[in-house]
Amino acid sequence: MKVLIIGGVAAGTKAAAKIKREDRSCEVIILTKGKDISYAGCGLPYYVGGVIPAREQLIVNTPESFSRLTGAQVLTETEVTAVDTAAKTVTAVHKGESSTHSYDKLVIASGASPFCPDIPGLDLENVFFMRTPDDAIALREAVEAGGIKRAVVAGGGFIGLEVAENLAEKGVRVNVIDFAPHVLPNFLDPELSEYVENKMADAGINPMTGVALEGVLGDGKVEKVQTSKRAVKADALVLAIGIRPNTAFLEGSGIEMFKGTILTDKNLRTNVEDVYAVGDCAMVTNRETNEPAWSPMGSTANIAGRVLAMNICGGSKEYAGVLGTGVAKLPGGINTGRTGLTETAAKAAGYDVITALSVVDDKAHYYPGAGSFIIKMTADKATRKFLGLQVLGTGAVDKVTDIAVTAISLGATVDQLENLDFAYAPPFSTAIHPFAHALNVLLNKMNGSLESFTPAEFAEGAAEGYRLVDASPQPSIHSAPYLDLTKIEGEMEGFAKDEKLLLVCAKGKRAYMTQNRLKHYGYTNTKVLEGGTAFNTVEEED
Repeated sequence: MKVLIIGGVAAGTKAAAKIKREDRSCEVIILTKGKDISYAGCGLPYYVGGVIPAREQLIVNTPESFSRLTGAQVLTETEVTAVDTAAKTVTAVHKGESSTHSYDKLVIASGASPFCPDIPGLDLENVFFMRTPDDAIALREAVEAGGIKRAVVAGGGFIGLEVAENLAEKGVRVNVIDFAPHVLPNFLDPELSEYVENKMADAGINPMTGVALEGVLGDGKVEKVQTSKRAVKADALVLAIGIRPNTAFLEGSGIEMFKGTILTDKNLRTNVEDVYAVGDCAMVTNRETNEPAWSPMGSTANIAGRVLAMNICGGSKEYAGVLGTGVAKLPGGINTGRTGLTETAAKAAGYDVITALSVVDDKAHYYPGAGSFIIKMTADKATRKFLGLQVLGTGAVDKVTDIAVTAISLGATVDQLENLDFAYAPPFSTAIHPFAHALNVLLNKMNGSLESFTPAEFAEGAAEGYRLVDASPQPSIHSAPYLDLTKIEGEMEGFAKDEKLLLVCAKGKRAYMTQNRLKHYGYTNTKVLEGGTAFNTVEEED
């Protein structure tokens, strides 16, 4: 069997290697447009910042080493220009010469390319993309040459923020612009994105959201970046405003697509017999909603590439799909993770949504390096199904994210996740695991023992008419009356039992304990501010 693979980065090389392991007799040929294969695209921003010192560390395999390792043949700098599914051939061009390649099975793993906006000035010196090792090398060389002191990064997604962080580490002053209302749009709910923006500003990186990129100004090289609000002085522009699938060559092939992305079934087959698709050029399924989903992630490419390879070799594996899972290291010394549905997405999907935001210790508070996680959990009120998790913190956010991946993938309810036997030792976790702690807060809210305002509700004015009460261990909110939990032994002077009281502390825990005590003594109108002052901005009266 002859298997032709179009594309040689994550998905293509994973499929090729697995096919050869499954059936050594298969003839596997990779046709790839670039000169590099199997490179670490997700590591490019860290090469810019010098975290990854050498270019060679970005290249997982050279074409030659990959061929020796797997037995697959690799043809680099070979661009596929057409696919004839009736004749089972593809047309490719290598250094100006056209050739035709036949196949028994075809894998399209052609990836995606950076979106290039139609604006003036992109031909100026010091306009960069961030998609290939050469892109990262060019930007780092320009920075190290001393010619870039100020930069604009267009795009507030993962790559844009990672590039911004690494440029800042190199001493470059950075503005990040994005047309969306917040950075990390569609990844985090707005109030968490706003928290990230505040951390960026604290780190000297200026987020400019709700701003359109309109052009680049300069005499031969970048001097200013024109936005819909103003022109921003800059020595460089880095474009990280999204990617588009490389599928134009499939026109007339009969392969079904949606907005340029190839449609596949759960076996990763297209609508055309013996043609498969995988990676950034292909659509998969959201395993939670069962709707089509585009997941241009290295993790998806590798997992799906493996499944596809087994199916080509006679298997019948299904790829259950994605959950929108991701983690990232962000400017301002924080990390983020998410899986499943955000509150925004869950409401759009028709769920009866309830959320809880908690600030919890990420390891034993007395252990060196301990910090906090901000965890927002989403569930369905009616079925009590666990729907999603978002997390911010200085520590290992991936661990709580991956627990949530497992929970959602198995269709767990919040009750089934209660009291799980998580690992504990002071260097790693807390006696009640951070995930379990956040889950307990959600359960308390769902069961009625916690009555609270979410940060989003608070920001929208839901606490209007409530009297702000400081419930911290020590008075910390100027001008707010103070309630000491340890001294509440009955009705408290100056606080009517039916008065609307908003209880606020640093993280929310002490306020909850205060609410619990007040309820016992007949107070009926208290609310806790989730996340406390650690997450929310509480305006104090003069």
